[in-house]
Amino acid sequence: MSSSALPDRERAQAHPAPLSNRLLNLPNFLTLCRIAAIPFLIALMDKRRYGSALVLFGAAAITDGLDGSLARWGGSRTELGAFLDPFADKLLLISSFVVLTVQGLIPAWILGALAVRDVVVVFGYLLLLFLTGDRIPVRPTYAGKLCTFLALSCIVAALLGWPLMESRKFIWHVLLYVTVAMVAISGLQYVYRGLTLLNSREPQMFS
Repeated sequence: MSSSALPDRERAQAHPAPLSNRLLNLPNFLTLCRIAAIPFLIALMDKRRYGSALVLFGAAAITDGLDGSLARWGGSRTELGAFLDPFADKLLLISSFVVLTVQGLIPAWILGALAVRDVVVVFGYLLLLFLTGDRIPVRPTYAGKLCTFLALSCIVAALLGWPLMESRKFIWHVLLYVTVAMVAISGLQYVYRGLTLLNSREPQMFS
């Protein structure tokens, strides 16, 4: 039977696409564009050009939604994309928080809470990897997604000048406290999931 008579799926399996094509697909390209935009975003914030920074930040947020949707709909998920997407999100989030904290628009304790949560999550993952010997897939929780959304909302509100507006200060402080509360809840949820997983594998680990 000739290769032209094979179904598309079988032909794709018989002649897989080059590695470069599978890694540098459209979702991964959008993620790389988001990472490349971060230095420009930091530069705009540093020059206090908050309007332009807000536009660029919004464009980066749009690519964050697009790359995940394209990867799911097109069946083009890759290991590189699974690593790059959360890395780009964290880099965008933390770098924006650092600049805005230095400029006095966002309180340092918000940045500290986010940093502590991320350190605990990363350390816990590495500990699980060491104890179990298995690479465990990381799936974001609803609390984690809400935490990220609130943190992004803090950045948008800061770029809009809410910390300096008397009419918005109450809403701004409510947003800050709700964000910190969700940071704590999501962190505890990740810790609970890690301990549950470790407890379920304990007999195999020490048998």
